[in-house]
Amino acid sequence: MHISNPLELTSDPEPQVVAPKYCLYARKSSESDEKQALSIDSQIKEMLQLAQRDGIEVTEIKRESHSAKETAQRPVFNEMIRQIKEGRFGGILAWHPDRLSRNAGDLGSIVDLMDQHKLIEVKTYGQRFTNSPSEKFLLMILCSQAKLDNDNKSVNVKRGLRTRIEMGLWPSVAPTGYLNHPDRTKKCHVILDPSRSHVIKIMFEKVAYEKWSGRALYRWLKDDLKFRTKSGKPFTLSNVHTVLRNPFYCGLLEYPRKSGKWNIGRQESIVSQELFKKVQEKLDSHKPHGPAVKEFAFTRLMKCGLCNSGITAQEKFKNLIDGSTNSYIYYGCTRFYDKACKNTYLREDSLVEQLSAILDKIQIDKIGIKEKLEKEMGRFSNFRNNVLGLTEEQVTDQSGLDLRSYAKYILKEGTVAEKRELMQSFKSKLTLINKKVLLE
Repeated sequence: MHISNPLELTSDPEPQVVAPKYCLYARKSSESDEKQALSIDSQIKEMLQLAQRDGIEVTEIKRESHSAKETAQRPVFNEMIRQIKEGRFGGILAWHPDRLSRNAGDLGSIVDLMDQHKLIEVKTYGQRFTNSPSEKFLLMILCSQAKLDNDNKSVNVKRGLRTRIEMGLWPSVAPTGYLNHPDRTKKCHVILDPSRSHVIKIMFEKVAYEKWSGRALYRWLKDDLKFRTKSGKPFTLSNVHTVLRNPFYCGLLEYPRKSGKWNIGRQESIVSQELFKKVQEKLDSHKPHGPAVKEFAFTRLMKCGLCNSGITAQEKFKNLIDGSTNSYIYYGCTRFYDKACKNTYLREDSLVEQLSAILDKIQIDKIGIKEKLEKEMGRFSNFRNNVLGLTEEQVTDQSGLDLRSYAKYILKEGTVAEKRELMQSFKSKLTLINKKVLLE
């Protein structure tokens, strides 16, 4: 057999490589000290020029300003990942790898797409990353370096804050009554606010010596003084309590907050430590403890039949002619999903009657605590036999008691815990609609 060209039997036609469609992803940098970082518009301009030069088809441009420090917190990035999984894009254009990820979770999403051959290429201004092991490894190193930079900056910031606090300086916005020093050479120094510091001192004195409450101070500041913050906003009640609890005003600095690590501040104190301590004792002695919360037996066990909100309860008291008082418990819709829900309230005794009627209609086997009821029934029988001295014949003749009757007894006479356990054992959903209880 004559073969004119030996390559004719061994060569295969070269496969046609289809260029992927690209998504251009631009994210604003949250690190102000990155001199090399460009704005979103600048990133897009540079990358579009690169795409035109290299013949890259950009089908969509995505812009995002969310931080890349935490996993799955960027909606635009998440949308791009989803579209790549769906096959809409096969490549990503980005100014730098740190625009894509500064955390291990999002980086893992990109690498996984490469492993699945759904993401063909990630192209930055100066580099190209494909599914080859070395290029994926380099991509992971660059993104991990960005995460390392973030972590180091966090450590450095905390160290800087701690150092300044130990020096008695205040590395933040000065609280009301103080101003940050206008001299830039005295960074982290604070000075007294001449228009507000005296008011702060009077606030402490009124609480310590005149027994004023925080709300009385708030009304005095609002109505009499028309007192406002440095930014011109009205002083709120929460602002009042924040001031009264802040040890900064007596010259103390705590860092981290609630750590118990104290330092003496360089700022001029507005009040003495003795006065500050007296105010804290006054505030602590008037902490509201609140009344004991009453537990109702059938709350959080039913749904409103009109709007599907939960069912709550409230207790009402009625004065009788003889001078005594009766209490009644009513159950009704919380109106969580519909503020204008028209569902009516049902008294607890009527609710118990309806639940007892439901027990007559269902099979006792559908009650999830059947075994417990049987055990309690056995204990009750032993009590009658051993304590009351009743014979088996007397028990049979006199009791007429079964599991259904015992469950009804719990509904009427049981403890709140027993009633709730019985109700929670119902395997079907209970709804309340216009004073009617339904078992679905």
